[in-house]
Amino acid sequence: MLSILKKIFGRKSVDYKELFARGAQIVDVRTKAEFAGGHIKKSKNIPLQELKSQINTLDKTKPVVTCCASGIRSASAKEILQNNGFEVYNGGGWASLQNKV
Repeated sequence: MLSILKKIFGRKSVDYKELFARGAQIVDVRTKAEFAGGHIKKSKNIPLQELKSQINTLDKTKPVVTCCASGIRSASAKEILQNNGFEVYNGGGWASLQNKV
């Protein structure tokens, strides 16, 4: 069970400062209503259910950091983006990621 959770949430240490220095894009995959209730400045809101249809709005030459409320939807978004050739990291919940930006 623990190995499955580690795979989903990616327990590998990520240097977010380095990613953002490289121009990383933050993609918040919560609903528009959740995003309106609070979000990371300069993050892009693409609800998870719309990600596949809006994937071309992202720059493939820059890393992507996904976030949501808890890290579950952002893990799904990470998988979708990885399968489409993006360098992507699961930032987990947006509130905790905000402290790393």
